[in-house]
Amino acid sequence: MTDTPTQLFIGGAWADAADGATMPVDDPATGEILCHVADAGPKDAKLAEEAAVQAQQEWGRTAPRVRSEILRRAYEIVIGRTEELAHLMTSEMGKPLAEARGEVAYAGEFFRWFSEEAVRVDGGYGTLPDGRNRMLLSRRPVGPCLLITPWNFPLAMGARKIGPAVAAGCTMVLKPAPQTPLSSLALAAILKEAGLPDGVLNVVTTSRAGEVCEPLLRAGRIRKLSFTGSTAVGRLLLAQSADAVVRTSMELGGNAPFVVFEDADLDKAVDGAMVAKMRNMGEACTAANRFFVHRSVAREFGRRLAERMGALVVGPGTRDGVDVGPLIDRTGRAKVEALVADAVERGARVLVGGRTPAGPGCFYPPTVLADVSPESRLMGTEIFGPVAAILTFDDEDEVVRRANDTPWGLVGYVFTEGLDRALRVSERLEVGMVGLNTGLVSNPAAPFGGVKQSGLGREGGRVGIDEFLEHQYLAIPVS
Repeated sequence: MTDTPTQLFIGGAWADAADGATMPVDDPATGEILCHVADAGPKDAKLAEEAAVQAQQEWGRTAPRVRSEILRRAYEIVIGRTEELAHLMTSEMGKPLAEARGEVAYAGEFFRWFSEEAVRVDGGYGTLPDGRNRMLLSRRPVGPCLLITPWNFPLAMGARKIGPAVAAGCTMVLKPAPQTPLSSLALAAILKEAGLPDGVLNVVTTSRAGEVCEPLLRAGRIRKLSFTGSTAVGRLLLAQSADAVVRTSMELGGNAPFVVFEDADLDKAVDGAMVAKMRNMGEACTAANRFFVHRSVAREFGRRLAERMGALVVGPGTRDGVDVGPLIDRTGRAKVEALVADAVERGARVLVGGRTPAGPGCFYPPTVLADVSPESRLMGTEIFGPVAAILTFDDEDEVVRRANDTPWGLVGYVFTEGLDRALRVSERLEVGMVGLNTGLVSNPAAPFGGVKQSGLGREGGRVGIDEFLEHQYLAIPVS
């Protein structure tokens, strides 16, 4: 912890908040304070914005190969410091070290992927239909960006936004979640070491998000907002972006259905459920929320899933052999407790878990509920915890209708051995991504994002850089 920056990063330099304010970073496994970091206010945000604006013109003209090589060096540094970064992440947000190491690799891949995309930004040339004019198309950086990242994947979400912005030639102000600022500050130090010019990336850690972000969005100098977080906050940011018509991309909440048909391979389905539900202790927008299992296999599926969930070891993420770390804070745990209690009151049976352990930290046991009522509160909200809620269904049309009966549409999971059904159901689901006989959809090479109130735009894949580029059309008359 002693080598981790705790100040703001503005214009290539580390600095305290203008008013000297700091905020604590807690260890969710113990409730103890790890350290204090600078708590930025509006003045600091303005300085970060100014640094990004001042650096934009020169950075936007930087050769694509130069941008590519900076990202490649950043990738190599990240991978070379896997243990250091994994321990840092586990300390501030709780996930077990094995998962944290996986996230370091995932984060690094965004830098490697977009280092390759930086040199592939193209345009076009053609004859217009009238035959008298030519069209020259080019793509250029959208301009200074505000990037807002969540606490659940603090390293990967930073890299997923910084990577394409750097590749496209955009400068940035990054505001990480107040619960997990250390991973973002570590990323800033790595990118500076990799050769990123001063002012291109600026990091403002703050507990005063509204005071910091709203003035930046309304002023008009920030030209792009990329946000990952809740749908409620996303709506607020969209409204704040409207005055200056700031371009936005939003990766918002989810309420993922996990559908198991009668012909599914139950071994695959349970394996997939463990990944889709328990990745990051269930604190993921892609987490399976509603398990729709065909009535004929529901009892056996529930038995196997409860057996697997009950065998997981709960404890501090730094301990060897731990599978499930603490939830992010007491507020997050209280939400999970209330949702489970509501489901049980409405008739759900607890197959495993369901009781909050005594002692320090924000732990909650892996829990499986059967016979869940569709009226339960956890059917209409993100659980964001290690709770699998099982409902039964009888036919395909019914389960598709119930799966789509939500304002969210990020991801869905389908388990069946029938090819026709697999394609048919996947196409009918109102989601941006489908895991077909798999519980993992995230990959830097694939476009990540949802439909309906799960967001706007895509991150990752070949289209990820498009969010940070504008098209310019040049009309050329030919006499």
